[in-house]
Amino acid sequence: MTARGQTARTWALQDRLFHRDVAVLAYDGTATFELGIVVELFGLPRPEFSEWYRFKVCALETGPLAATGGLTITCRHGIEALSRAGTIVIPGWRTEEQPPERLLRILRRAHRGGARLVSICSGAFLLAATGLLDGRRATTHWRYAAQLAQMYPRIKVEPDVLYVDEGDLLTSAGSAAGIDLCLHIVRKDFGESVASQVARRLVVYPHRDGGQAQFVDRAVPQEDRPWLAKLLEWTQNHLGEKLSVKRLAKQAGMSKRTLSRRFADEAATSPTEWLIGLRLARAKQMLEKTARSVDEIAYDTGFGSAPTLRHHFRRRLDTSPVAYRSHFRRNTSGKGARSRLRACGTVPACRGTG
Repeated sequence: MTARGQTARTWALQDRLFHRDVAVLAYDGTATFELGIVVELFGLPRPEFSEWYRFKVCALETGPLAATGGLTITCRHGIEALSRAGTIVIPGWRTEEQPPERLLRILRRAHRGGARLVSICSGAFLLAATGLLDGRRATTHWRYAAQLAQMYPRIKVEPDVLYVDEGDLLTSAGSAAGIDLCLHIVRKDFGESVASQVARRLVVYPHRDGGQAQFVDRAVPQEDRPWLAKLLEWTQNHLGEKLSVKRLAKQAGMSKRTLSRRFADEAATSPTEWLIGLRLARAKQMLEKTARSVDEIAYDTGFGSAPTLRHHFRRRLDTSPVAYRSHFRRNTSGKGARSRLRACGTVPACRGTG
């Protein structure tokens, strides 16, 4: 590897380590559910993993803060601590209120320093007020989408998706979509296998794509759901086989038309896209955990060929299988690498706090 390539790799590793320093903003009137999502995903100790996030809650105002439901929050850190975080999460915001200029300056400065900014639900209004979302895509709760677009016309508001990942700026739709976005971040930082383990502990579906619709028109009774769980279990055991929609429908005991309608109603997707998602999840796990070639993985996961696997990786994940494997293999040695970088003095002091 050339010196230039080694330098680029070193900085990429620094960024990944930096982004694992997570801070969440708390404010008077904090949305308790959204804050709880962030604490659960990033702040909960996870001894099953050798590495995890470093986490802090930062208060906008001094003194105890009121939260939804009559709760009171006391924080150890003020908003200046946001400047030392690599990932800053905004769990909702007061949509009609102009944020304090001091807070906006801190967020802009953190972003210039390489921090990624994340909002859940109405937290997009705070990110919008920084001006950083101008010309970028973003989403929020469907109830607030029109208001966000009206107040900030330079933002490309996508009202119907679960979340939007613009790399350094990530926004989610309302409430539970914040779980999807946070799991997406875990998946980016630690890989598919780790994200799936976290999802199981949360007892939620491990991956709902960001482009999936925020809501469906018709509620599906809980007693109608076992068919999907049974089909999922069967499909995961047959991913390497040729699976048509007709075969999936036969396994589910319904017609192709009924299967497609049920998927649209319950999962806001199609059987084909659902199957591709399962195959990609299996491929990512194999890339992370095995030394099998891309051709072998493509065959074992039912894609049939490496070009087809690469096509779906690029379409869904905007990367290649080789780059994905390289990224997460480096992540597995991140702890030791971080120590070496610190010893060499290449990690800025503010990135090593938490």
